[in-house]
Amino acid sequence: MYLSRFLSLHTLWVTVSSVMQHYPSVWGHYDVCKTQIYTEEGKVWDYMACQPEARDMIKYVKVTLDPPDITCGDPPETFCAMGNPYMCNNECDASTQELAHPPELMFDLEGRHPSTFWQSTTWKDYPKPLHVNITLSWNKTIELTDNIVITFESGRPDQMILEKSLDYGRTWQPYQYYATDCLDAFHMDPKSVRDLSQHTVLEIICTEEYSTGYMTNSKIIHFEIKDRFAFFAGPRLHNMASLYGQLDTTKKLRDFFTITDLRIRLLRPATGEIYVDEQHLARYFYAISDIRVYGRCKCNLHATGCKEENKRLLCECEHNTTGPDCGKCKKNYQGRPWSAGSYLPIPKGTANICIPSISSIGIAPKLAMSTVSSVQVANHKRDCECFGHSNRCSYIELLNTVICVSCKHNTRGQHCELCRLGYFRNASAELDDENVCIDCYCNPFGSVHDRCNDRGFCECKEGTSGPKCDKCLPGYIWHSLGCQPNVCDNELLHCQNGGTCINNVRCQCPPAYTGILCEKLRCEREPGGCGGRSSAPGRAGEGAGPGPRLLLLPLLALLAARPPRGC
Repeated sequence: MYLSRFLSLHTLWVTVSSVMQHYPSVWGHYDVCKTQIYTEEGKVWDYMACQPEARDMIKYVKVTLDPPDITCGDPPETFCAMGNPYMCNNECDASTQELAHPPELMFDLEGRHPSTFWQSTTWKDYPKPLHVNITLSWNKTIELTDNIVITFESGRPDQMILEKSLDYGRTWQPYQYYATDCLDAFHMDPKSVRDLSQHTVLEIICTEEYSTGYMTNSKIIHFEIKDRFAFFAGPRLHNMASLYGQLDTTKKLRDFFTITDLRIRLLRPATGEIYVDEQHLARYFYAISDIRVYGRCKCNLHATGCKEENKRLLCECEHNTTGPDCGKCKKNYQGRPWSAGSYLPIPKGTANICIPSISSIGIAPKLAMSTVSSVQVANHKRDCECFGHSNRCSYIELLNTVICVSCKHNTRGQHCELCRLGYFRNASAELDDENVCIDCYCNPFGSVHDRCNDRGFCECKEGTSGPKCDKCLPGYIWHSLGCQPNVCDNELLHCQNGGTCINNVRCQCPPAYTGILCEKLRCEREPGGCGGRSSAPGRAGEGAGPGPRLLLLPLLALLAARPPRGC
């Protein structure tokens, strides 16, 4: 009996182990910051890289809507049912709890009957665009660990942009574009995450996968975090060591999954067809029932806990570090410059702890050998102060000056106090913050170069505008190589002779005309010109050659010279 029980338990353990092997936690270990070990010198601390557990970050979010009065119900209005767009007897009324749809219903517990959701006003001002910005703010740097999931109670929007900020909403970069027609909406070829690779994982794409009509199973939009992890960790995320190694050595990759804020830009509601039904505008609105964002507090691998204090998330720092992100050394622990922890070597990583200042205790502390950096503290006539962006300095005796060597985190300068070209200063970060310099993200097709000013604004080419030079001025349209002048429009550059302007890039001419603006007769390009034919309907004889008229002159002269009959 005992043997059979043992075999059953063994079989269960093998099964569970196999499942855990194939479906590991996305970020796995690094859940201990230090442990005591015994050495020849006695009991000492062995420090390791550590990070907080991933959690549902929506619990700590602050939501802002723009425009502020975009939520339906004030004044009350009727709208059409989701399943039947012509049954328009539903009501939204902010003064009645059962009929109200405030923003907080985007984040309440799911599974209620009837379901709860936030809802915008209807598209009653059509053709004026129905634009809504939903900003999610944490006032804390967050590392995303799972897919961002947005569930729409209405049809998924025809056009939407998901954006991120790394500097508390001061500047924004696109995360992903969503549209029923990417080429028409954003002048981008449609792609999916499956079209990416390790080398293109940071590419910003437009996808058409999540933009269809009123179907019940077509309510969810994803931003695929795990699929991007899988390029490094394998399809089932079984090789996390490879992912950790890439995150540790490729700062842009780690920054890609790091945010302080998210912004959902709703640009066009679901229409379900090519044209908007102007007789039933109550059919068109936005409604969101759930938003899911999973991640962890970014603590630079110096903490396993993150607490909420005065409605703000703060890391519970270890390794003698301090600050909201454990981004600097504590007072009297500045024996060497601050540095973020490292995932490498697997599995414990490197703690890079802050050690006591020699002046404060007179001697160096006892540490496990594995925690001491191979780069020792410089002992110059002056302190090696690089704000944590370098561990090495060079002393120039002639100038009696210490200069930081090999500045990291996209910094430069004598003390790593400036940003490299192509980056600008994060005004909301301290000089010793790892994110003190932010990528300019200048659009390569719209900007003169990849550098920006101290506000993050790039220098734009002719016809291009926007902080990142990714928008076109009036009279220009975005092509594959940037903004180009409009060929035609409905204001100044009209297509002539009944031609139709197609997307501002070409005129579709009637059969009888050609040219950029349909300004030329097609027959003029044919052998013999336009002789002997009328050029176009409504313009008979205009522009015809002189041939027929010249032939008539000798005939008339001959008739005039003939004598009359009967003479």
